Amino acid sequence: MAATPINPETYQAQLDEKAERMQALFADLDTPELEVFASPAQHYRMRAEFRVWHEGEDLYYIMFNQETRQKYRVDQFPAASRLINDLMPLLVEAMKPNRALRHKLFQVDFLSTLSGEVLVSLLYHRQLDEQWVEEAKQLKQRLNDEGFNLNLIGRARKQKIVLDQDYVVEKLKVHDRTLTYQQVENSFTQPNGEVAQKMLEWAVDCTQDSEGDLLELYCGNGNFSLALAQNFERVLATELAKPSVESAQFNIAANQIENVQIIRMSAEEFTQAMEGQREFRRLKDNNIDLKSYNCNTIFVDPPRSGMDDDTCRMVQAYERIVYISCNPDTLKANLEILGQTHRITRFALFDQFPYTHHMEAGILLERK
Repeated sequence: MAATPINPETYQAQLDEKAERMQALFADLDTPELEVFASPAQHYRMRAEFRVWHEGEDLYYIMFNQETRQKYRVDQFPAASRLINDLMPLLVEAMKPNRALRHKLFQVDFLSTLSGEVLVSLLYHRQLDEQWVEEAKQLKQRLNDEGFNLNLIGRARKQKIVLDQDYVVEKLKVHDRTLTYQQVENSFTQPNGEVAQKMLEWAVDCTQDSEGDLLELYCGNGNFSLALAQNFERVLATELAKPSVESAQFNIAANQIENVQIIRMSAEEFTQAMEGQREFRRLKDNNIDLKSYNCNTIFVDPPRSGMDDDTCRMVQAYERIVYISCNPDTLKANLEILGQTHRITRFALFDQFPYTHHMEAGILLERK
């Protein structure tokens, strides 16, 4: 399904269509009224990447039509944050006359924040030398002198040069609290900052009256763990990707939250540990006694493929399940198991990706 052109005047109509599609998909299940969380109609994406086209002395960004694969020039990109749009022309104009910066440059990636930081990665089909470093430092200084809070990365095959850090620090408002999150280049983060805040608030509301501890699978950089920690005595969270685990540890310290513990394990490994099928040294090394946790609630935010059947059955052991899904089809499939023991008491649509067919869902399940 092709993306609809970005037009604020049609935004509400496309959101209504998504809500109808979500309700139709789950029509055979007993669901409460769908809660719909809208996105800004434009400037909602905190990250964007563009290929770079060289044409004589000219240099400009391009994208490809996903259906025809034809390229088209991009001078502004309404889906991306205002910060990215403000920076795009200034960056390319500064690089045009500079051979060291433009030679064999083929892609530019932007990662921005609601809090005003931006990270730019310049990708090259050549090795970067000292001259590139000097020119890149001057470029960074020039753009920061124009009011940007910017860091630069140069990338080539087996080469990464960082000026001065490879992450941004985002600040997300969750009800009356502001949480700080390190977001590292090339690591997963929620792309739509405004909707990410609404997702966090929804999850906090769903678990408001909780008792005991929280278990979270697929925790990423601790995005939900930190927001939910206020509602539980302790939070035990698992994540497999090493950069995400490191960011989660950074974020725990930055927010001075003392009741969250992150362990590097896959959901499948954790299931084996919980069921006593295997012992894991990393649990012992971190002094984690799974039996000491009193987890009545589990939070899951799995990849697009959803949860495997064994994990679903493990998840059924908890009184309450908060499930965030970036693929409602695999969520529906998982509910064939989860629905045997639990009923859906909250049902939400988060419009993370306006003007596309993608839908993000949230459900709260409680034991029947």
